[in-house]
Amino acid sequence: MIRDKATPIFALLLTLLIPLKGFSITFEDAVFPELAPSGRALAMGNAYVAKVDDSSAVFYNPAGLGSVRHKHLHLSNFHFEMNKGWMKMGTSGSIGNAGSNFSKGFDLDGARQLLLENRGRVSHSRFHALPNFTSRFFSAGYLYSKVTRATINFGTSSPFEFADRTDHGPYGALNLSLFGGIIKTGASVIFLNRKELVGTQTDATATFEKNQEYNKGNMLMITAGSKVTLPIAFLPTFAATLHNASDQGFSGGSGLGAPDPIKQTLDLGFSLTPQIGKFLRLHLEANYKDIGNKFKDVDASRKILLGMEFDIARTFFFRFGYGDGFGSGGVGLKTKALEFDLTTYAVDAGPGFRDKEDRRFSLTLSSGF
Repeated sequence: MIRDKATPIFALLLTLLIPLKGFSITFEDAVFPELAPSGRALAMGNAYVAKVDDSSAVFYNPAGLGSVRHKHLHLSNFHFEMNKGWMKMGTSGSIGNAGSNFSKGFDLDGARQLLLENRGRVSHSRFHALPNFTSRFFSAGYLYSKVTRATINFGTSSPFEFADRTDHGPYGALNLSLFGGIIKTGASVIFLNRKELVGTQTDATATFEKNQEYNKGNMLMITAGSKVTLPIAFLPTFAATLHNASDQGFSGGSGLGAPDPIKQTLDLGFSLTPQIGKFLRLHLEANYKDIGNKFKDVDASRKILLGMEFDIARTFFFRFGYGDGFGSGGVGLKTKALEFDLTTYAVDAGPGFRDKEDRRFSLTLSSGF
């Protein structure tokens, strides 16, 4: 008799507990607020606010333009990124189906079909193009970025969860250096056009309609930054970056209305750069993202980022880092005409700290003259 009464109670507990293991697909704007993440930075745990000295300073810290060594015009500037879940789904099955599965991975409905056979996995892909002209004190270019994430949790009744974002627009940035470069300040502005859709489809087995309405809008987004480098051993550097400095929201909303506002967040950084040998430098950096805790639902420990870079003759680079609770690493090659980075990093796909590792791999290639 007791067993008969316990059975429905146990079933009810399972019903309540199983959903708690799931998580909602969204974007990682608290730890990765940059519109175009740098492969170099991601290898260093995304701890890059103090170091940044290339074209990505526009989004990480415009003050870093004051440390750019050579001007360049790079019209071929691409970043490709996918996670372990996407790679396993896109290359699964027979050789005959591999090509079809690979192409499905870039499409929301295709990802839904693959996820039905791979429940519990997260599919993530990112691509951005960033043609630009960059010199010391100035940068201008155009951003195109697309990020797609999706999952179907365990359980036949689990919905199809997805997040799809496309950003594009022209940008420009300026830097001012004072006292021989000890103090640097800078700002960038981009006319940002955003198309975004985050939601769930209750019936994961139903076809995802490609012509759905998205949240659409545009804004002038300003990123401001500063750096102070002390002219003593190891070059201790203090840095700060304010994202969406004017605290603007999107206007011109169409479709489902304007996208959610980009939170105004402040990132702080500190770094040391000891010279180890004639051709070898070591860079050590720590960042704290969102110091004002605008993303209250993200654990504070996930916002502490650490990175290091071994610089050999300013040409070859080996990088390691810790960000969002997981390790990262990568290698890089840099000349005036070519920049090449291979990176692996991870984000926490769960609500807490080190809940669910989402391991990613990226390739960044930039060439020009």
